[in-house]
Amino acid sequence: MSETGPFEREVERIRASGVLGRTGRLRELFDFLAQRGPAQPVSQADIAYGVFGQLDAGADDATARVYVHRLRKRLAEFYAREGAEAGRLTLPAGSYELVFEEAAQVSARGRRPSLRWIVALLLLAALAVSFVMGREAGSPGPAAEANAIWQPFVESDRQIVVAVGDYYIFGEIDPFEPERGRMIRDFAINSPTDLARAQESEPDRYGQAEDMGLSYLPLSSAYALRSLMPVLARHPQPVEVVAASVVSPQMLRDRNVVYIGLVSGMGLLEETTFTSSDLSVGETYDELRDAVSGRRYSSGEALSRTSTEYYRDFGYIARFRRPGGALVAVVAGARDTGLRGLAPLAVGELDARLEAVAAGEGSFEAVFEFTGQQGADLSSRLDLARKRR
Repeated sequence: MSETGPFEREVERIRASGVLGRTGRLRELFDFLAQRGPAQPVSQADIAYGVFGQLDAGADDATARVYVHRLRKRLAEFYAREGAEAGRLTLPAGSYELVFEEAAQVSARGRRPSLRWIVALLLLAALAVSFVMGREAGSPGPAAEANAIWQPFVESDRQIVVAVGDYYIFGEIDPFEPERGRMIRDFAINSPTDLARAQESEPDRYGQAEDMGLSYLPLSSAYALRSLMPVLARHPQPVEVVAASVVSPQMLRDRNVVYIGLVSGMGLLEETTFTSSDLSVGETYDELRDAVSGRRYSSGEALSRTSTEYYRDFGYIARFRRPGGALVAVVAGARDTGLRGLAPLAVGELDARLEAVAAGEGSFEAVFEFTGQQGADLSSRLDLARKRR
């Protein structure tokens, strides 16, 4: 019997871990590559025929690419969890072969920045810029006075949760040129589950996509948070901040929730907010429709943001109670101009019409119209303020 080498030992270690499952295509692909031995490359057509039984597979087979990518990711997850003291098995980008890397090689390669770390550093840089911009504008103080909109929140016994509208993004990694990886916001892909389904149904389009565990926030959300948090801080309990994508029915039942963000990022709160409203989202998230007056509030920021032309944007603010008694407030803009302009108006001295409908603990909603230019809100006008049904 021949002596078992490090490649064979690592193959058995991975099989025994169950990380690839006991059966299934990923396990079959791994076994197919492992049987060929270390550093024995195969083609996509070989994989398509040997693993998936595709007799007519060409030189470029999407199914083979998708599963190789998934196997590469599963191996990376295994070693991130279990470690690689004796070395590791890899699927080098641009080839289809299992290669054993000794521990010294793994250590040296681990010092190279990955796409995930590069993205994280970029996000930290963006947050630092936002922080500096906020510091330059001056500190609003630890606990500002609460006007008629927010008084029921600070007087309530329920904890306040601030839900910030977020958007799912994923990575796209080219196995032949990994340094050209990029981050993508796809309006049809709003969660890791959506991405997995898209990879199954459209492997040609999403075969190189990878869930990075990331989402992003519009910059206007930072300005809005800066305006609202000092007011909400008057509540005796700490204010929790979460992404709108993780808001659950239980959270809406047990706690008072304040949404801050764009109308398009509301998630579960969109249905909760507009079910009992005479306003509704139009054909796109750049528009709200009023069933009472027939008016349409449409944002022009998307078409004019990069030019010097003036445009109109709008902001929507509402407060209402859920059936169980929990409060919900929404401070949302169609686009950045609306949200950035709306937040300080929502916490400052209120327009007389808005204060009249917000007084007490009843439900209300209001729409502000903003004139903008290249992201700056130049003027504002309260267009609608009324009680909700």
